Amino acid sequence: MSEYIVSARKYRPDSFETLIGQDTIARTLSNSIRRGQLAHAYLFCGPRGVGKTTTARIFAKMINCANPGPDMEPCGQCESCVSFQEGRSYCIHELDAASNNSVEDIKTLMEQVQVPPQVGKYSVYIIDEVHMLSQSAFNAFLKTLEEPPAHAIFILATTEKHKILPTILSRCQTYDFNRISIPDMGRNLQEIAQKEGVTIDEESLHVIASKADGAMRDALTIFDQTVAFCGKEVQYADVIRNLNVLDHEYSFKLVDAFLGGDYATAFMILDEILAKGFNALHFVASLSSHLRNLVVAKTGGLEPLLELPDSLKKRYAEQAARCSHAFLYEALGVTTACETGYKAAVNPRLHIEFALMKLSYLLAKPVAAPVSAGAVTPKSAPAISSPVDTVRPEAEKKAETAVEVTPPAAPTVRRRTPKNGSSLSMSAIMEEKPEEAAPVAAVPQEVQLPDDDTLRLKWKDLAGQYSAKPRLASMLSSGNIHITEDNGVKMVEFFVTNDAQKQWVEEKMLRELEGKLRDLAACPKVNVLVSVTPMEEVERKPYMPEEKAKDLMERNPEVRAFVADMGLDTK
Repeated sequence: MSEYIVSARKYRPDSFETLIGQDTIARTLSNSIRRGQLAHAYLFCGPRGVGKTTTARIFAKMINCANPGPDMEPCGQCESCVSFQEGRSYCIHELDAASNNSVEDIKTLMEQVQVPPQVGKYSVYIIDEVHMLSQSAFNAFLKTLEEPPAHAIFILATTEKHKILPTILSRCQTYDFNRISIPDMGRNLQEIAQKEGVTIDEESLHVIASKADGAMRDALTIFDQTVAFCGKEVQYADVIRNLNVLDHEYSFKLVDAFLGGDYATAFMILDEILAKGFNALHFVASLSSHLRNLVVAKTGGLEPLLELPDSLKKRYAEQAARCSHAFLYEALGVTTACETGYKAAVNPRLHIEFALMKLSYLLAKPVAAPVSAGAVTPKSAPAISSPVDTVRPEAEKKAETAVEVTPPAAPTVRRRTPKNGSSLSMSAIMEEKPEEAAPVAAVPQEVQLPDDDTLRLKWKDLAGQYSAKPRLASMLSSGNIHITEDNGVKMVEFFVTNDAQKQWVEEKMLRELEGKLRDLAACPKVNVLVSVTPMEEVERKPYMPEEKAKDLMERNPEVRAFVADMGLDTK
């Protein structure tokens, strides 16, 4: 068996032309070499897998190449280039700061820096993960980094720039590397697949690039893993199964179900996704991303924000054309609220299913009967409201009610057939009415106000609910309350000791306390007010020893008589 080399090492860039996604940095370094403006220290910062160490190696080869090309690319044939490629270069040194992070290691490096290069003009020291150096090692390195020998150049690489001392940053030219975009990774993966004889479609490459999260090394590692699973013929279904990625087809089907008001289909899709072992919260996040892509596809001029293959862009454009902006706005509000409340939900699945029902209900509207001389829709018929109505412009609502039709003496109420055949849908439920059902007026029920004793007991129960917040619980249990009734509403006045407490309760807790007290009292007509106890009513407790002695004698005649008989001094 021949020796196998992973793609991340086999196809590692060896020149600035093959460097991916860092064109600005490559151009800056090439110009500095061409003009002879080399600094003595560089700092390369950025996330993993974006080419920091690779760029440092290319830069080190270029400044020592004996025959650079017209674009200042290493020739690959001189002694310096060949020795570096074979791993025996004596002028390019790579160190790992994680295992050489002590002061003794820095002293050894300082001694090594004094030795001039045997081949080439410069000795380049590439220190990877430099943030792992200890505080003492950083301080020992300062002098050498600021004034190294003329032949020494330091290239420091790190993924955590914030851990580097400011004194180190001020001595280096800093280059911030960006995450590699999905299109750039897709093109590079396609070229590598052609070289390896692997057949792979555009959507599979997009899934791999998205999974890599901007790191080219991660993308190549995932590519090798996919080829090991699928072979030379890579199919999209095999890729998403191997990488445990949620298929975007589910999101398209869900939106189609929402547009048709078919929440039953949405429930079945959710059950299928959970049965395959996907995380429920990940499912909601995927649906939110899909709705966001629909908004981008529907809005002109935002095409660059849609980093998707052309085949998917067409599908998004087709589905977005069937969605209104109001629907997408409300749908995103539902999904983001579902994500926010997921962790606090006692029944997470029911929490998501309820969100799916709300999404299916967004487009549920009353279906108007055809207007004719004999049969018209009654003007007084109750309208079915939907959440979309809350965001519709006022002008549209006025336009809908501009035409008034005189209702007939006896309007005919007809049963309507569901549009989706035998499938259960929200629109069918909303349209279906009894054939001969007379309208029944709702009978308002009078709210029974709780008595004062009951409210005081419920207030104690409310204080017990905040046992996890001792200060708030103490404030509620020790504070006095005054209960009054005003126009059929119970007013619970809660007293605190100072203005700061009152301001905090009003800004942070008042609405929550009021809502919980209403739930405990089972009455919506309960309001909570906050007031400060007047100073004359605040009981002043004895603090000094003589005050305590005086208070004790006032409350106990026996103690006062004992002090007088014995002639004791209480001061």
